[in-house]
Amino acid sequence: MNGRETTTRTRLERGRGALGPALELVHTGRAPTRAVLTAELGVTRATAGAVAAELEALGLIRVDHRPASAAGSQGRPSHRLSVDDSGPVALAAQVHADGFRAALVGLGGRIVATAHGSGTASADPAQVLGEVVETGAGLLWETGRRCVGAGLAVPSAVAEPEGTALNPLHVAWPVGAPVREVFARLVRDAGIDGPAFTANDVNLAALAEHRHGAGQGARHLLCVATGHRGVGGALVLDGRLHTGSSGLALEVGHLTVNPEGRPCHCGSKGCLDVEADPYAFLTAAGRAPGPEVSLLQQARDLLRNERSEAGVRRATEELIDRLGLGLAGLVNILNPDRIILGGLHRELLDADPERLHAVVAERSLWGRSGSVPVLPCTLDHNSLVGAAELAWQPVLDDPLGALAPV
Repeated sequence: MNGRETTTRTRLERGRGALGPALELVHTGRAPTRAVLTAELGVTRATAGAVAAELEALGLIRVDHRPASAAGSQGRPSHRLSVDDSGPVALAAQVHADGFRAALVGLGGRIVATAHGSGTASADPAQVLGEVVETGAGLLWETGRRCVGAGLAVPSAVAEPEGTALNPLHVAWPVGAPVREVFARLVRDAGIDGPAFTANDVNLAALAEHRHGAGQGARHLLCVATGHRGVGGALVLDGRLHTGSSGLALEVGHLTVNPEGRPCHCGSKGCLDVEADPYAFLTAAGRAPGPEVSLLQQARDLLRNERSEAGVRRATEELIDRLGLGLAGLVNILNPDRIILGGLHRELLDADPERLHAVVAERSLWGRSGSVPVLPCTLDHNSLVGAAELAWQPVLDDPLGALAPV
């Protein structure tokens, strides 16, 4: 073997070790050009070029080999990098109290196709998840896209390592339902390629927002959200979800924010779960929930369209105060550098940001000494995007190994 061949082989070996980190940089938008990729990886330009070419050959990214120069710039512009919009996808799904949604999600958190099902969730997880997987398989068939795996977001704490739904309060499933096992079996039986994963919906929303949305750049990110029923929380520390010793951390919905408040499904009363979700908002506003659309949509429509009505205004203030009290307690315990709010909580923040910030500052030790930014989540369907992140992770870890020829 001559010297040139040895150099080329060494470069390829080094480059392959950098494939995963490089793909994650492009996936999260932190390496828009080959020059940035070179600097972030700490490799030579030649190695970065080889890495980008390998990822392009795998159908994961695109390299603009003839980038245009910006007006007034000097020198040759760096090759631009982007995810391949026609590349593989992950099957993502979310189950909630009013039905489910399935989607195909590409790299970069981009939703390629989506479909939903509505209705009251069955007490049999296999029946619900069977409909979910059938819908997702239909999307794959329609688009003809290669699938790297599947991820499922559920409105329950998911115990590790078993993958059981320990606290499915807002769906009719039995406690301890083996949702990960059932989902994986159904995915496999449907002939869908890749591994299958299951996790809590707010955990996945936080992961998606940290990688692609309002949480980018935060080291200690707290996410609190309410979707169709209940309130959930999640913490991302240095890019990783903090799930506790067995996957059950950050059950923030069961913080007491009103000792004389509404009975909670957990057996206590006045929990954030029942004091600051869409049902609580509709009830506080004196509105009877209807069956036409989801509770979340009804609450959003009321807040957006009738905010000045006295009952809606009082309900808004009441929920903001309850939410702010819960956030203040979490700030005291966790000391996050950023808080992001999802679902109806995002709408409440938009309705009266000064009031929410004031409650958090007044009732939290760290809120008085230094304000914690409280921002709205920015991704549509962030739990779906987070579910896809689970399925994409093996590819991000080892692109060559995960995408071996089929």
